[in-house]
Amino acid sequence: MTALIIRGGTVIDSTGTRTEDVGVVDDRIVDVAAAPDSATVIDATGCVVSTGLVDLHAHMGEPGDEAAETMESGGRAAVLGGFTTVLVMPNTMPPVDTAAVVEHIRTLANAALCHVEVAGCITVDRAGTHLAPLGELAEVGVRFVTDCGAGVQNPLLLRRALEYTTPFGLTIAQPADCVELSVGAEMHEGEWSSWLGLPGAPSEAEEIMVMRDIALARLTGARLHFQTLSTARSFALVAEAQRAGTTVSAEIASHHLVLCDADLSTYDTSRKVEPPLRELSDVAAVRHDVSSGLIDCIVSDHTPHSTDRKERPFDAAEAGSVGLETALAVALSQDIAISQVLRAMSWRPAELLGLGSPSERTITPGVTADLTIIDPHERFTVSTQTQATAGTNSAFEGAELRGRVRTTIVDGRVVVHEGEITQ
Repeated sequence: MTALIIRGGTVIDSTGTRTEDVGVVDDRIVDVAAAPDSATVIDATGCVVSTGLVDLHAHMGEPGDEAAETMESGGRAAVLGGFTTVLVMPNTMPPVDTAAVVEHIRTLANAALCHVEVAGCITVDRAGTHLAPLGELAEVGVRFVTDCGAGVQNPLLLRRALEYTTPFGLTIAQPADCVELSVGAEMHEGEWSSWLGLPGAPSEAEEIMVMRDIALARLTGARLHFQTLSTARSFALVAEAQRAGTTVSAEIASHHLVLCDADLSTYDTSRKVEPPLRELSDVAAVRHDVSSGLIDCIVSDHTPHSTDRKERPFDAAEAGSVGLETALAVALSQDIAISQVLRAMSWRPAELLGLGSPSERTITPGVTADLTIIDPHERFTVSTQTQATAGTNSAFEGAELRGRVRTTIVDGRVVVHEGEITQ
């Protein structure tokens, strides 16, 4: 029997903030009085005790690109970053467009220290021409379907996907990129792209697709989730649609809360991401939107690459940054209340993924013991040399961040303690 008592921490969940000790027996939260005398005591003085973090957007590489990441290495990175559940994207080899591939990835995910949810494809082979067997994917427990990358470009095909998924309770997840406007782009189109001599993608390439897909969600009544939006206008459009009753939600990658196109002035390929870093005015606006609760989720957009894929000329380097071990700290290092960060990284993404409503995922007796203990004041310097991820590409390499995960508990098991893997 596993038994824990977490003492002295500040508990933050969807019901509010309070000073409270927490008991754990086996895989459940219990009253402290119900924990046996032999329970291991975890001192959480000065720390925040949260429901486990949930990441709606991570690329694991495996199967097909194990040199970039495996379930084992990615799972270690996840729990070190405080994530107890990670939704892995379907841009694997082979793509996740059949139930058989879903089951194969679940088998691989047994090597991960966190819970792994599998996203399926919207179209066969992510090719954007024919719908994948969405009913079959739903039958094996898939909750999100996405083609990643540029998303589904054909509006009729996306309409059919939205209509077809509704009876199955699936959520369509779409990046927003009008490829005709962004083809060949290496960064955001603006003053800095002109200075650097790099082709850029205008904000409108994203915003046009947001408008189109909101219209299709309104037409079909289906659930639609926007992946890694990056402009202030995009989030304003989503907020307007939500107020009008359309069932849409949206996420932002943690790096878009901090970095802007000016941060590419040295042609640093570790900061080449997709969608591209936008203007400083966008960064300020989206940070305010997280603070005010207008943005549903903050995600890692964990995209690991080996060194040889990044140490190239800027226009030849792959896009993406690792993020599982830094996403929380990046968000906490900004002027955003910790309760809003945790809303966007714990109970709201859990709700969207179908893991329970905010009122169900609380730190109360009977709930599954997926917990994250955070020291919101501890500072550390990012170094991929010491991170668990196999990827060597961090947009925050060398940066000092604030907010360190002290302990991560998955199903009542302490998998990280004092910032170190225990298993």
